[in-house]
Amino acid sequence: MGKKKSDKKGKGKEKTALKTEKKAEKKAKKELAKKGEDDIETLIAQFHAKDQEKTKYVEEKCDPPSERSNMTLTPHPDKDELIMFGGEFLTGSKVYMYNDLFFYNIKKNEWTKVTAPNAPPPRSSHQAVALRQNGGQLWIFGGEFASPTQSQFYHFKELWVYHIKNKYWERINSPGGPSSRSGHRMVQCKKLLLVFGGFHDNTRDYKYFNDIYAFNVEDYTWSKLDVSGVPPSPRSGCIMAAMPDSYRVTVYGGYSKEKVKRDVDKGTTHVDMIILMPEGKVKDDTLPAKWKWVNAKQSGARPSPRCGMACATAPGNRAFCFGGVFDEEEDEEQLEGKFFNEFYLLDMEKNKWFLVNLRGKREPIEKKKRRRKREDGADMEDGVEEDMEDEEEGGDYEAMEVTTEKVNSMNIEGADDTEMSEGATNTLFDDGVFQVKIGPALGSSPGEEMGNGDSPVQVFKPHPRMGPLMAIKNGVLFLYGGMFERGDKQFTFKDFYSLDLNKMEEWNVLIENDESKLVWDDSGSSDEEMEACGGEEEEEDGSSDDDDIEDILEGCDVPSKEEEENVEDYFERTKDFWIEQSKKYFENEEMRVTTRTATKFAKEMCQEYVNR
Repeated sequence: MGKKKSDKKGKGKEKTALKTEKKAEKKAKKELAKKGEDDIETLIAQFHAKDQEKTKYVEEKCDPPSERSNMTLTPHPDKDELIMFGGEFLTGSKVYMYNDLFFYNIKKNEWTKVTAPNAPPPRSSHQAVALRQNGGQLWIFGGEFASPTQSQFYHFKELWVYHIKNKYWERINSPGGPSSRSGHRMVQCKKLLLVFGGFHDNTRDYKYFNDIYAFNVEDYTWSKLDVSGVPPSPRSGCIMAAMPDSYRVTVYGGYSKEKVKRDVDKGTTHVDMIILMPEGKVKDDTLPAKWKWVNAKQSGARPSPRCGMACATAPGNRAFCFGGVFDEEEDEEQLEGKFFNEFYLLDMEKNKWFLVNLRGKREPIEKKKRRRKREDGADMEDGVEEDMEDEEEGGDYEAMEVTTEKVNSMNIEGADDTEMSEGATNTLFDDGVFQVKIGPALGSSPGEEMGNGDSPVQVFKPHPRMGPLMAIKNGVLFLYGGMFERGDKQFTFKDFYSLDLNKMEEWNVLIENDESKLVWDDSGSSDEEMEACGGEEEEEDGSSDDDDIEDILEGCDVPSKEEEENVEDYFERTKDFWIEQSKKYFENEEMRVTTRTATKFAKEMCQEYVNR
C-alpha cells in the first residue's frame, strides 16, 4: 500500500510540474503577444528564411561596422586582413543581433562587407578560428541569440565553416559535439579545434560548463576528451590560449555563478590557471591518446581579479591581454563594475605575467658638437659628437639586450609574487621575435609610462572596457570595441586601434572613440520594462492580471512620504521596502531576474506609486 501511495505522490508532483510549466508557457506567450514579439524559434526561423533568399555572393566596400559587442575578430589565414562576424548591440531599449561578415584590409585601412549564401543565423558570444587548409576556412561554433526585448534567449550548438576561397557557408552536421552554449572558448591545436566551458541560460535556470571537446578538421569528427587530473571549475569568459607548435593549452580566469538560495546568486571571478596537455609522449604526426589537466603556479605581475579580458596569442608562445571588469559589491543589492585598461603579457612557457607599459614615441635626440678655441680665439668644430646631458646621465634603455632566460630569472614585475617598489627600472624583453618594454607592476600611475631618463611621458591608452576584440597579424596587434558601464547605462564602443609589437611605442588610432556619439536610449524603457516585468494586462474575462501597482502593494504597509521630499530621496530612504516588494513580485510571477533588474523595477514601482 505504501508503494502505491508513493507512486501516486510522484505522479502528483509530475502533474503539478507539468501544469505549472503550461501555465508559464501560456503567460509567456501572452506577454510576447503584448510586446508584439514572436517566440524565439520563430524569430530565428524568420532570419534564416530571409538569408535563404540570398543566393548570390555580394562583396561591397563599406563604412566600418556599426556599434556591436561579443562578435569575433580573426586574423585572415593568408592575406593581410582581419575577419569580423556577428555580434549584438544593446541600445538601452532594444537589442540588435547580427550575422554580418566583414573583411578589414590592413594596408588599405578599408572595410568590405561580404554576403554569401546559407549564412548562419545572427548570434553573439560565439567563437571563431581561421585555418589555411582548402584555400582558407573560418570556423564558428556556438553563441546565443536574444529577442529584441531580451526577454528570450536561444543558445546554439551548430558548427559552421565559411570557405574563403569558394565564398560560401557550410553547416557541419557531425554528431557528438558540445551542447548548446555561449561564452565558451575555442582554439586551434594543430589539427584539432578545442572547445571548453561556456554557459547556457534559458531565463529560468542556468548552467556553466567545464567539459572540453575536440573537432578534427581533417575527418570532421567530434570527440569529448576524457582528461585526467583536476579540471577547471565550470566557467565562461575565460582566457584560453594554445601554443601553436604543441598540444598545450592554457586556461586562465573566467566567471561563473551559482545559486545560494532562491532568487539569490553568488558570482565568482576565477583567477586560477590550468594547463591542458597530453599524458605521455606524442609523435608529431599523431593525436594524443590521453590528456591531463595540470594546475599551474603563476608568477610575475599577476592581474587583479577580473573577467572579460581580451586575449591574442603571438609567436614565441606569448599571449597579450587587455581590459576586463570586476564587479564590486556596494551593498547586498547592487554591484558596481570596475573596468580596466591595463595591458599584460603572459609567457605561456613559464606561466609568468608581465605588465607592459608603452614607452611612447621618442623625438630624435639632437647631438651637440664639441667646439674648441683656435689660436685666434674663434670657435672650431672638433668633429666629435657629444651626447645630450640627460642621455649621459640616464642612459638609453633601448640599447639593452636581454634574453628570454635572463628576463625570466629577474625579479621584475612582481616576479615570484614579490612587488616592485615605486620607480623601479624598466626592463626590455626580447625573445627574438618581439621587443617588449616591461614596466613596474606597481607604482606607476595610469596613463604615465617611463620614457627617456626619469621623466614621465604621457602615453595614450584606450578607454577601460570589458570584452574588446584583439587579433595579431604580422607583428601588429589590433584592438576593437568592447563595453563600458556608467551607472545603469551600458555603452558599446566601436573604436579601433593598432599597436606595433616590434616597437611598443604607442597605440595608433584607426577609429576614434567619440564619447559624444555613444548610444543609450532609455526614453521608452520605463513603459517597456513595466510591460516586461508584468505591466497591466487584461485576462480573457476582462479582469486585470494583478499587475497594477495597487494590486502589487495590496496589504503592504507602504512607508509614508514627506511633503517636501522628492521621489529620488524618498526611494533612497525606503529602498529596502521597494526592493523587497520587487523581489516578491518576480517570485510570484516565477520569473528569475538579476539584482540590477529587480532594483530598477523597485525604482519604477516607487515612482509609479508616488505619481499615481
